[in-house]
Amino acid sequence: MQITETREGEVIQLTVEGRVDTTTAPDLQKKILDAYQKCKHVVLDFRSVEYISSAGLRALLLGQKTATSKGGTLKILNVGPTVKQVFDMSGFSKILTVV
Repeated sequence: MQITETREGEVIQLTVEGRVDTTTAPDLQKKILDAYQKCKHVVLDFRSVEYISSAGLRALLLGQKTATSKGGTLKILNVGPTVKQVFDMSGFSKILTVV
């Protein structure tokens, strides 16, 4: 998995590529939490994410809780059908802002 960070004003975008699984989820979680140290609004671009495990969902949930506690936002863009199905089946589509 690779994560590229870009910043535009008060928004940090993390572009995620590859699989978000037990091995890579801690890296994603760290990047999300680091982003919230810099600003209140984080966007995740999942265009190139083909798989997410429960460990990845946990990282996203922690990101959402952090956003809420800081009065910020977490948005996930360009979610493919496979990952969207995982979000729907797990109920995360109701918890996360998927655009």
